[in-house]
Amino acid sequence: MKVLLIGLGRWGEKHLRVLGELGCEVWVADVSAERRAFAVKAGVPEARAVADFRAALPHVDAVDLVTPADNHLALASECLHAGKDCFVEKPLTLTAAEGRELARVVRSTKRVLQVGHIFRFHPVTTFMRERIRSGSVGPVRYCTGRFAGFKRPRTDVGVTQTDGIHYFDLFTYLLEREPTAVTATLRDFLGRGMDDLGFCAVEYGPVPAFVEAGYFAPGTYRDCVIVGEQETLSGDFGTAEVKVLANRHVKQGSAWNAPEGAAETHKATGPEPLSHELKLFLDACAHKTAPAVDVEAGLLALRVVEAAHQSSKLGRRVLLSELS
Repeated sequence: MKVLLIGLGRWGEKHLRVLGELGCEVWVADVSAERRAFAVKAGVPEARAVADFRAALPHVDAVDLVTPADNHLALASECLHAGKDCFVEKPLTLTAAEGRELARVVRSTKRVLQVGHIFRFHPVTTFMRERIRSGSVGPVRYCTGRFAGFKRPRTDVGVTQTDGIHYFDLFTYLLEREPTAVTATLRDFLGRGMDDLGFCAVEYGPVPAFVEAGYFAPGTYRDCVIVGEQETLSGDFGTAEVKVLANRHVKQGSAWNAPEGAAETHKATGPEPLSHELKLFLDACAHKTAPAVDVEAGLLALRVVEAAHQSSKLGRRVLLSELS
C-alpha cells in the first residue's frame, strides 16, 4: 500500500519506521526541509519527500496524519474529500466541535478514518481486557490511570487533551462503558493558556475512574489500576507488566477483615502497539472494513476533555449530556 505520512516530528519519525517495516511505499510531507532530509536519509526516495502534501495525494492510497491538533480538521478533510483513507493521531481534532465536523466528513465521503488511541493496542491492555471479560476480576469498583512525569509541555493542546485523553479512551475500551460525567481540577502553572496539570474523576456509569496527567512529577508514570470485587489488576505500560492481586475484603461477624490474597506478576507480550494499530488501519483500508478506533470514539474522548475543562472552570460535576 502507498501511504503518505504528513508530519515528521518526534512521533512522526516512529510512524515512518513502522510504515517501512510494514512494507508500505512511503511518501512524506513536511514543511521543514530538515525533516524531509531526515526522511530521505532514512530511505525515502527524494522524489517522494515533498513540502506540500497535495503534491503526493494523487500517488497514494492512504494518509497517516501526525501533525499538531489544530490542523487535523483541515488536513484530514481535504484528504478524505480527495478519496484517501486517513489515520489521524490523537487527539482527533482541536475541539469537540471540530470533531463533529470531521465525523460529518467521514460519513459523507464514506472513507476509513482511524484515530490513534495507541493504549488500546498495548499488550498490557490486551491482558487486562481479557481478564475483565473472563469474569475473574468480578464487578469493577473503580479505576485509576496516571500519565505523568517531568517533561517538555506539548505546545498545541493542554496536558489533559494530550495525555489524560489516553485514559479517557482506554477506560471506555476496558470497561465497555461510555463516560457519563466528569469532575476535574485543571491548572495552568506555566501561564501558557493551556492546562499543565489535571486531576479528573470520570464516571463510566456506576464505575468511577481517576486520571492524573501533568508535566511536573519526578520520574515517568504510565500506569493503570483496575480494582474489582474479586481481584485487582495493576498494569505498568512502561515495563509491560501486570500484577494480579487476589485481595478481597472478608466479613467476619460484624467486622471486615482485609487478608492479602495471592499475587502474581505477568509479563504482557505482543506486537509493538504502534505497529499493531497501523497494521489494523492498513487492513481496514485494504478490505474497506470498520477501523479499530473510529471517528466517534475519538470524538467521545474529546467530549470528556471538554467536560473536564467545563468542570474545572465551573467548580462542579459536569454531565456529558450537558455539552452541546
